[in-house]
Amino acid sequence: MGNEDRFADRIIRASEVGQYTFCPRAWWLGTIEGLPSAHREEMDAGEFAHRRHGRQVRLSVVLVRLAYVLLALAVVAVILALMR
Repeated sequence: MGNEDRFADRIIRASEVGQYTFCPRAWWLGTIEGLPSAHREEMDAGEFAHRRHGRQVRLSVVLVRLAYVLLALAVVAVILALMR
């Protein structure tokens, strides 16, 4: 199987385009040659930071939705109190 066949249906990710733009040789060595990066520790730390940030963003979305629900309940409680 040639390289053309091996990469025919391959999806190219934005991070890969960024890596190629920054250093085409590093992209070639990692993607085509399969060599590991010499900066694996830094990359792992970056991936961890991105995952942590993603969790924080998801939590903030949940908390905003909860705030809206509580606000709606407060409005309903005020309307019910005024109707008595």
